[in-house]
Amino acid sequence: MQAVGARKHWMDSPPAVDPPQLRQAPMLAAALCFAAGDLIARRWQPPALLVTALLLVLLLSVVSLCWVPQVAVVPVLAFWVAAGCTCAQIEKPIFRQPQLISYADGLSRSVRGRVVRVRELAPENSSPDQVNDQPWALGPGAWEPISGEPHRSVDLQVEAVEEVTPDVSTMRPVSGGIRVTLMNAAPVVSCGDVIEIPLRLRVPDTYRDPGAWSYSEYLLGQGIGTLASAHTQHLRIVSHASRTWSCQLAAAQSWAATRLQSLSTYPAQSRTPAWMRLDHDDAAMLGAMLVGDRTQLTTDLRQGFERTGTFHLFVVSGLHVVLLVGGLLWLLRKTRMPEGAAIGITLSIGLIFALLTGFGPPVQRALGMTAAYLIARWLGRDTGPMNALGIAAVIILVLDPRALFEASFQMTTLVIIAAAGLARPVEARSFQPHARALRDFDTIALDANIHPRAAQMRVRLRLFGSLLATLIHPRLRRAPLWTARAIFSFFAAVLFGIAVELCMTLPMASYFHRATLLALPTNLVLVPVIAVLLTLTILTFCTSLISLSVARVPSACTAALIHLIRAVVNHMGHLSIADMRIPAPSPQSILLACAAIALACGALRLRSRLWLVAACIALIAAPVAALWPRPPFVHHGVLEVTAIDVGQGDSLLVVSPDGGTLLVDAGGPVGPTASNSRWDIGEEVVAPYIWSRYIRRLDVVMLTHAHSDHMGGMPAVLRDLRPRELWISIEPGEAPAMRALLVEADTLGIKVRRLHAGDGFDWRGLHATVLSPELGYSNPGAPRNDDSLVMRLAYCQGSVLLEGDAEWASEVDMVLNHRVAQSTLLKVGHHGSKTSTADAFLAAVSPHVAVISVGTHNTFGHPRWEVLNKLEQARVNTWRTDREGAETFLISADGGISTLSAASNP
Repeated sequence: MQAVGARKHWMDSPPAVDPPQLRQAPMLAAALCFAAGDLIARRWQPPALLVTALLLVLLLSVVSLCWVPQVAVVPVLAFWVAAGCTCAQIEKPIFRQPQLISYADGLSRSVRGRVVRVRELAPENSSPDQVNDQPWALGPGAWEPISGEPHRSVDLQVEAVEEVTPDVSTMRPVSGGIRVTLMNAAPVVSCGDVIEIPLRLRVPDTYRDPGAWSYSEYLLGQGIGTLASAHTQHLRIVSHASRTWSCQLAAAQSWAATRLQSLSTYPAQSRTPAWMRLDHDDAAMLGAMLVGDRTQLTTDLRQGFERTGTFHLFVVSGLHVVLLVGGLLWLLRKTRMPEGAAIGITLSIGLIFALLTGFGPPVQRALGMTAAYLIARWLGRDTGPMNALGIAAVIILVLDPRALFEASFQMTTLVIIAAAGLARPVEARSFQPHARALRDFDTIALDANIHPRAAQMRVRLRLFGSLLATLIHPRLRRAPLWTARAIFSFFAAVLFGIAVELCMTLPMASYFHRATLLALPTNLVLVPVIAVLLTLTILTFCTSLISLSVARVPSACTAALIHLIRAVVNHMGHLSIADMRIPAPSPQSILLACAAIALACGALRLRSRLWLVAACIALIAAPVAALWPRPPFVHHGVLEVTAIDVGQGDSLLVVSPDGGTLLVDAGGPVGPTASNSRWDIGEEVVAPYIWSRYIRRLDVVMLTHAHSDHMGGMPAVLRDLRPRELWISIEPGEAPAMRALLVEADTLGIKVRRLHAGDGFDWRGLHATVLSPELGYSNPGAPRNDDSLVMRLAYCQGSVLLEGDAEWASEVDMVLNHRVAQSTLLKVGHHGSKTSTADAFLAAVSPHVAVISVGTHNTFGHPRWEVLNKLEQARVNTWRTDREGAETFLISADGGISTLSAASNP
């Protein structure tokens, strides 16, 4: 028995981490129930019934709390479930803008609208074959191209659109949004201006393929229904209206980004060494990190950070808010300012920073959770980070129930769970008692009241400090203390990084198809550096407001640090293990990983060693479940051909009877500005579709010819899916993009195989026959459609003829040389243009089924009615990707054929 008045022994202290109890994080439980209700509401009852249930459960909760508090938890949690259902059901649906979309018919119309957003576009490097390798750009049925260098992206809130009739045109009131790319720098338009400009509206491409990201849905979420490009000669500013707060905020953001860019063009910088000089890319990164302006980030600049899993460090995110608020609060506390005033000033500055960055969802969540945590602690409530997370999550989901399904919301939540639910308990059970023992280090009397091992550490550190002070210098007396604190801080950072990476494996695999193996060491190195860089960036920006000359010194320090960071990231990003691309985990794997994380969070808070072992197993099981490979989803015993919906381009996936995979072309942008496109269809459409089939690596990739609508997505496919072989025909004399592709293939160790007419070989249960081009064919100029590699793949009596963009000249040669044989399936040449599918060629092929890869609302009039009539008269069942989306054809050994719809994102 402990004597009266005796000091409390360390053995009598409670456990460092309390067992999980609902009362410790009630708002987290409420947030989980609210999210469950949000999920249920997607396929459940109408709003009226949900509101009634919500009121009944609320009444039951009040009664239980007042008279039977022991069972009140059940109706209270049920109330939050009902609340989640109700909020999801009564949420206003996204406006589909049908009236505005109906005007996207190819006609030029005057559009009047209010400017709600203006963004300057970064110039991209153009290739020499930008126009010359697009011979179809001015083909029959094509609209005249909008040429020039894109300068601005302007979002219009439409007020009226011109209604064109044969006799008269009038302006009709219309609601919706248009994103316009302006090709000239003048005149300058500002947010809030009402302008009128002639536009040809077009609907954003919707790629109906499993796994493909829906750009049109993304734009509709921003209030944009159509797109357009235009010169500014006919732009007329109707009025300069007073700016709304959102316009003023956007103007401030744009002004701040421009001010940072001016540092890279300041003439006095020429006298500064190159490694201490900000260039355009440096200023673009600083603008993205400080004010959230990503428009100046080039694809090459982003790639290295994405491969190493550090891209979030250089765009405004919750991390930057936490660093800013935490650092500012620490400084104010050092000035001995009252806690309430310090928190108020810190949150006010944090709010200003969040507004300046555009107040995106990740910033909102981070600021909301931080505010809830700090205010609750100031009011004397012992609110842990998990409860603060629950408060912020409930607020966000009430305002926007769709946020539950956004990647940024899920990733922010997992980061907090990793830190508070995994890292904190492990730290408390391991080295945290020793780290806490370093407090009041010089008070010897405290040694008797702490754990013996911690007390022994304090004694040894004092002795070692005394020895250093005696032998070397008195100022080194506290060196062992500082070293120990640094070591424990490093351990905490490593533990936090490991916990975050274990949890982030799931969303990274699900949304980005990445397993960033170097993310942990890279983030451990860069996160502390980013805190310094953010401080230097703020200092540079503030001094630039005084004078660019004054900003030279902090600008030089910022440049030196950012160049060091870029060098490290570029080096690590080029390592072969830096970025492993993988299919998304299955729903069962996702549930297993989430269950493992939840089990680990609970088990780590229990004292039993058995639970500790269970937590360790669960922590390992979570990433393993997310990364565990599944067998590819293929149809064995048949020749499978899938026409992937890549818009106005070609891409087909061929699977042999024994599971061999061949990708024919990879789509790409079209038009005279194809080489300037920042949209990588290989990364965003083709590869995600292949991953949706759980295919991790392709056996062969075949490029028919070097036009951008066939090879534009090919570099990304080579990097992401690492095929073993690349099949090509000829290399045109003026095709730098194709030469770059061959260099990429050589770098990746991909074998290049050149094929010509007359070649025949067996491949994975199929017999391949090359029909064109002939062995003596060459093209010293720009790529042409007749460069196309035409191949027939046969499986017993069944076959498919892959024609690429071959035109009449090539088709006639194939017929005259007796290379064409009857085929079950024909991939129609050149997207159904009337320059292909000659009568003699179609008669020789005599297909049962034909498929045309073509884009919706394409500007070339494809497929031409002449070709469709030919196919109809020949009794060929014709499928089109612009109508059916991705379509799969199964060809059996006896020549039979069946179809399966693979379309999604309708």
